[in-house]
Amino acid sequence: MSGWAELDRFLDTDPRDVGCEEAMAMLHVYVELVAQEAGAERRHPGIAAHLRACGPCSDDFEGLLAAISGPAG
Repeated sequence: MSGWAELDRFLDTDPRDVGCEEAMAMLHVYVELVAQEAGAERRHPGIAAHLRACGPCSDDFEGLLAAISGPAG
């Protein structure tokens, strides 16, 4: 693997992407909006863009959403 695909993905970053620090600072708010189906992506497009691009932050989002959603069943 040459790494070109990863470089292309990095260079194609959505300009709205707020980055890890801001996304993590607001993640609890974003998760609550998602859980309430209250237009999280429309209200915070920079966080949505970041979560699409950043695997570790997306994992944190999924974990927090699962934690507040309760047991699946």
